[in-house]
Amino acid sequence: MTVIAMTREIGSRGMEVAGGVAARLGLKIIRSEIVADSVAERLGIEPSTFLRYMEGSASLFERWRINRRRLVHYAAEEILRVAQQGNVLIKGWGAATLLRDLPQVISVRVCAPMEFRVRVLMGRLGSADAKAVREEIERHDAIRVRTMSTYFNVEHEDARLYHVVLNTERLTIEACVKTIVQLNESPRFRGAMTVRSALADKLLETMIGSAMAEEISPTMAPLGVSVSVANGRITLRGISSNGALRRKAEVIAHTVAGAFPIDNRIVSVPSHGRF
Repeated sequence: MTVIAMTREIGSRGMEVAGGVAARLGLKIIRSEIVADSVAERLGIEPSTFLRYMEGSASLFERWRINRRRLVHYAAEEILRVAQQGNVLIKGWGAATLLRDLPQVISVRVCAPMEFRVRVLMGRLGSADAKAVREEIERHDAIRVRTMSTYFNVEHEDARLYHVVLNTERLTIEACVKTIVQLNESPRFRGAMTVRSALADKLLETMIGSAMAEEISPTMAPLGVSVSVANGRITLRGISSNGALRRKAEVIAHTVAGAFPIDNRIVSVPSHGRF
């Protein structure tokens, strides 16, 4: 079972790298439209509206309609569900960041210097206007930086998020494909059951976190409730002066997870006086 999360810069020929890897390993490429359709349906909006929002071109009314917190949780859930299918290459959507804690998932970044990207995009678009093409690339980059910062609190250039960073100005497409294929053959990334178990834990963790964010107000839990899942065991952590938080959080977790064991470490402290 193979799961690859790939981030690519526009004009870096990342699509060609993704296509080559998918063909060599028999993977399904998960494009943005697949995730967008599912998330938009859950948000109760049109997919086109959702994509405009992510691209930074949505109108004020469209932005007002979208609950950003729900968007983050729903997108994470959809990416994890897709990853659980196995034998997939997920492009973009912060998948490399979302899945960075799962060592069995291969995370890749494909990049190139600006001048190289401008030349590639000019050829692709049949344009002779280097200035206009560069401005479009810069606009696209700015949107991505803003998205990564807003939704994942990371800078996308941080190489520490990835197992491998490939510069397509220095490497041929075939060399990039070969590098990823060889990485996939490493024993570290083999073992379908290990990958499935880790993804199942992460999905359950995300689903419970989404439910907590929906049903527990900031007043009840100013610092929120932390949820972690390991080998099917759920751990809840948090501090609140509201004595009802501990019970409510456990009920929510049980509603989402069913009979999975829960280790409730939420602490209730008085708002006045001594601990």
